Amino acid sequence: MARTWIASLTNGIVAGATATLARELISNLDVGIRARPTSDTHERAVQRMADVTHVNLGPAERAAHRRAGIGSVFGFVNGVLAVSLFAAFRGRRRPPLPVAAGVIGIGGMLVADGSMTALGVTDPRRWGAEGWFEDALPYVAYGLVAAATLNRLDGAD
Repeated sequence: MARTWIASLTNGIVAGATATLARELISNLDVGIRARPTSDTHERAVQRMADVTHVNLGPAERAAHRRAGIGSVFGFVNGVLAVSLFAAFRGRRRPPLPVAAGVIGIGGMLVADGSMTALGVTDPRRWGAEGWFEDALPYVAYGLVAAATLNRLDGAD
């Protein structure tokens, strides 16, 4: 049975949500296990976008809450959108699990880190090995879970 692009997109949304859950779980486990501070890059990105667009986020306490909430939403949207686009554009092609996982994981990381770099919130050239580990590990889980979920939803066990 031929799969329509809307079915592929829907599967991508489900796989993206599942993969985003895995990414966040691994990231937060890393914070808990290594007792490292959480990242504030999403909040800083929201503030940067507000500054560029001249949007007032309100008084300090409310602005902090808005940055945290909107920053989290951006992270979830990025996670779901990247997998959805992969699912919609791959068409009938079903790359092997490691290939799909790599493309999705690296793609998601590039979109997230690229946008943060473009906004001037971070500079990956200055991260060092630990910074790259903190960033890459959740995206390994993200890519694997997304690819496995897409395969399962597509019936390609």
